[in-house]
Amino acid sequence: MKKQTLRLRSNQYLRNLGETGSLNVKKMIQPLFLTEGTTDKEPIKGLPNVFRDTNESIFHQIESDLNAGVTQFLLFMVPKDKSDTSFPKDFYHSNISAIKKKFPNMFLWLDTCICSVTTTGHCCHFHKSGTIDLELTLKRLSDLALIYADAGADGIAPSDMMDGRVGSHRKILDANGHSMVPIMSYSTKFKSNFYGPFRGAADSAPQFGDRSGYQLDVRDRDTAIHTSIRDKEEGADLLMVKPGMTAIDLIGPIKEKTGLPTGAYQVSGEYASLVYLANEGFLNFEEGLKETWDVFRRAGSSYLITYGARLAQRLYS
Repeated sequence: MKKQTLRLRSNQYLRNLGETGSLNVKKMIQPLFLTEGTTDKEPIKGLPNVFRDTNESIFHQIESDLNAGVTQFLLFMVPKDKSDTSFPKDFYHSNISAIKKKFPNMFLWLDTCICSVTTTGHCCHFHKSGTIDLELTLKRLSDLALIYADAGADGIAPSDMMDGRVGSHRKILDANGHSMVPIMSYSTKFKSNFYGPFRGAADSAPQFGDRSGYQLDVRDRDTAIHTSIRDKEEGADLLMVKPGMTAIDLIGPIKEKTGLPTGAYQVSGEYASLVYLANEGFLNFEEGLKETWDVFRRAGSSYLITYGARLAQRLYS
């Protein structure tokens, strides 16, 4: 716990996420998608003004977001080719290091799930029998975390929901000179119907079945709280519920039981629902979006990952 406290106090970006004040732009994290091998940025259906960026357009996007007050980003990297045995290290390393060199005064989180690279689209590897190969999965996930940290990622965000992945990440990071790199764990993540637009953006839709074998059952409150407690014990520095609205009742209990900053991910389906209602004339998009943020704030969310982070400075002015 002492190391967790040191990491959370190590810079202003993390202190902003951990302090108990109300939500504001400094406590919001903007997702970004970087795709390999594309020449033009691509719009994402249902998420206006959110794109699958190229290795050139992403610099313009980050600069625009920084000018809008955003200081923290969650980067999803989408390789061109799928593989169950290797990672496109050059794609990862060259782009992460270039972003951090160009924009040193921001905090870059990297999502470490492997669903965008596996041939199955799942967040894990399987034995021939069809059961999860946990040992191989943890190795691959932690290898990816180290690749990202070596490239210059400021923080690691494991989203796969595999048992033991936070401890595995912490071990490999500490052993390779990254003991101060924080882990923001997707610690309570449900199998949900609200992830659709994201899966298209990250090219991560499962090729068979679903993710009920490792993501949480939305009906199971006790396990949902326990997984966050487990991740705290394994070394996570920040915790998260996902989807945000359908897990909003868990933010307070998780914070109380763990003592760690606990945020929420306002996922793509939640955000796209507001877009749809606005397009149909049923609400004002910005007013509806701000209302959801006020509810997250009321629920005690320490920070918020939202596709509208780039609007927050204006909406809260």
